[in-house]
Amino acid sequence: MATAVLTPDQLDGQAARLHGTQAWQQIVTGWEHTAAEPAAAPAPGPARPSDWRGMLSVPVDRLIDDTLRALPAPPPNERPLPGRLGAMLPDRVHLWRRVGQRDLRPSDHLGYARQILAEWGWQNTPYRLRNARGARCVCGAMVSAHRLGYGSLDTVDRAGAWLITELRAQGWPGLIGPWNRCPGRTAADALALVDATIRRASLAGQ
Repeated sequence: MATAVLTPDQLDGQAARLHGTQAWQQIVTGWEHTAAEPAAAPAPGPARPSDWRGMLSVPVDRLIDDTLRALPAPPPNERPLPGRLGAMLPDRVHLWRRVGQRDLRPSDHLGYARQILAEWGWQNTPYRLRNARGARCVCGAMVSAHRLGYGSLDTVDRAGAWLITELRAQGWPGLIGPWNRCPGRTAADALALVDATIRRASLAGQ
């Protein structure tokens, strides 16, 4: 089955271009506050014991959003990944796994990319699809997840754009690859970034 070849560098560039479009900026603007604002109510009188909302310093929906963001990302619950030998094999060997697979939301695709990083390992030098042990960089894990059947190329691009959106929120101005290979970066950092992106995309319905 023919499929387009995507490299981590290409994914990084495509995700950055998508993130820079006006349409994408409209998607991510105000993603934390998708519910309608409550209508203005008359000024309340003295709070009764049952008026517990009056004792809160922040709105209830903000508390719910903060709680959801603090929860760990839900793991994917479908087919297990190939084992350690499968991690070291070329991804084209696994292309048969794409047959009959439905498309996924970006957050679901990122869940599988996270599973790849956790089970196969994370690497940051050199910036390639895998190292000798089969470990992947962040973009490499996303490319491998696609080749294993988890999401279309369009989904991978949107997942990458969500990653860049999260990086911007954390103050990183560059691409995913330079972040991944930044001196001092750790596997825990990579997993935390993917977890935060999954929560961000999930809360936005993606």
